[in-house]
Amino acid sequence: MTANLDNSLKKPNFFVSLIKQPPRKILAPICALLFILTLWQVLCSGEDANLPSPIKTFQDTAELIFDPFFDNGGTDKGLFWQILASLQRVAIGYSLAAIVGIGLGILIGSNSFMYDAVDPIFQILRTVPPLAWLPIALAAFEEANPSAIFVIFITAIWPIIINTTVGVQQIPQDYKNVAKVLHLSGTKYFWEIMFPAAVPYIFSGLRIGIGLSWLAIVAAEMLVGGVGIGFFIWDSYNSSQLSEIIVALIYVGVVGLILDRLVAWIASVVVPSEEQQ
Repeated sequence: MTANLDNSLKKPNFFVSLIKQPPRKILAPICALLFILTLWQVLCSGEDANLPSPIKTFQDTAELIFDPFFDNGGTDKGLFWQILASLQRVAIGYSLAAIVGIGLGILIGSNSFMYDAVDPIFQILRTVPPLAWLPIALAAFEEANPSAIFVIFITAIWPIIINTTVGVQQIPQDYKNVAKVLHLSGTKYFWEIMFPAAVPYIFSGLRIGIGLSWLAIVAAEMLVGGVGIGFFIWDSYNSSQLSEIIVALIYVGVVGLILDRLVAWIASVVVPSEEQQ
């Protein structure tokens, strides 16, 4: 009892040690951020500056920052509702891309003839910029919301297909030999060998896809209009509200980081550490 008490007294408090010796990974980004804000303030504090300084940006958007939940009807909504509308579109388009992309990737990766047939076509289509698909989508769906969702889908699907295909093709020959020796059925081979072996590659494609989805929706919403963070940025530009644009860009970056880390966290839970790429 006394020994345990002595050890607890000798053991430094976590928060005290954090304050006295802050980790480098926390301190370094803070220093970089302060440097960027200081440089930004110096360059944009003059009367002839084309962009607002950090202080002016905060002064102009304080109400927007501290009240992101207002809703005055139409497109006059707070940043929470703007981002929520964009996330809803991303969720639909990305989910469809994940389902179709994983299915096609497994099918193409397990069939060499199909791979040879569609690989050149996919390599051409995946290089088409996301916004180039928007006129086709508008002509096909005749509505803005489905068109934006299609742009997300067509943008996110290529890395998912390609990574899944590579994952299936990279299954070790020893695994295949064991499946033949054990006379595994197609269903058992899929669930016990093929899918587990391809999961690390699948999540690599999913992580790339979520980033591309968020990039695509912001750009697409600038053109299709409606409620969404992309249209909010474009509308702020047309209204010469540069401070609102800067705040919206920060929100976009933070949400994009959260989405990326979320998929990475799911991958760390699903994929064994020794198989992570």
